[in-house]
Amino acid sequence: MFIIGCHQSSSAGFLAMGRQMLEIGANTCQYFTRNPRGAKAKEIDPQDVSAFLDLIGQANVSYLIAHAPYTLNACAAEHHLRQFTSEIIADDLARMEMTPGNYYNFHPGFHVNQGIDIGISQIAETLNKVLKADQTTTVLLETLSGKGSEVGGNFEQLHRIIDQVDFDEKLGICLDTCHVWDSGYDIVNNLDGVLTEFDEIIGIDRLKAIHLNDSKNPLGSHKDRHAKIGEGEIGIEGITGIINHPALRGLPFCLETPNDIDGYAEEIKLLKSLRSE
Repeated sequence: MFIIGCHQSSSAGFLAMGRQMLEIGANTCQYFTRNPRGAKAKEIDPQDVSAFLDLIGQANVSYLIAHAPYTLNACAAEHHLRQFTSEIIADDLARMEMTPGNYYNFHPGFHVNQGIDIGISQIAETLNKVLKADQTTTVLLETLSGKGSEVGGNFEQLHRIIDQVDFDEKLGICLDTCHVWDSGYDIVNNLDGVLTEFDEIIGIDRLKAIHLNDSKNPLGSHKDRHAKIGEGEIGIEGITGIINHPALRGLPFCLETPNDIDGYAEEIKLLKSLRSE
């Protein structure tokens, strides 16, 4: 089964989000746990969640990916910002137990001139504060483009974070195609080589989800500007190779392209047509 979806708003509630997901031909989705540019979270209605779980159960939907707000920085130079990040992630993980067994994606952070070693240690410290042995949610570190002082712009950095986390079995990776392209991994001409490198450094079993985006910038630009499918530097042939690669076929693919809901529906239709049986 091709697990394909897009980023959707949960502001109207889980059931409304689920209905829209099915209307556009998706069988997975990603949503923000709260205001993506702030911290405010909507109260969760247990009846709404129950109806949503019934709906997606009947529709054979696989995997939900919650996305942490962009305001989090697990390796901020200021202690109060790291504390804020820990509190938000802990609260999100508690809330996600209402939809158990899914994924929580977040950007590792910016070390803000502290240096990569300190940044990695602080991210691991944050994760050690919030991960619990009994949680059902897998936390995904997202691959980043390596712009500025970003941590997570290469596979080695992600491995070093995981290596310092106690409950590392609760961690996985979300590979963003725009980000890894912009960070210098040639997923168009050397996808096999990139995935082999990922496996050797992190382990392919850690790869749990794909953010499927084209890129407005050339390979290794370190800029992180998403493009619609087929309208960027990765291109249709590159995207087709990604969605059909044997090591990736069983993963959930979520679109984060610059689109409205109708645009996502068209991209999902296009991608389904490019998917080999």
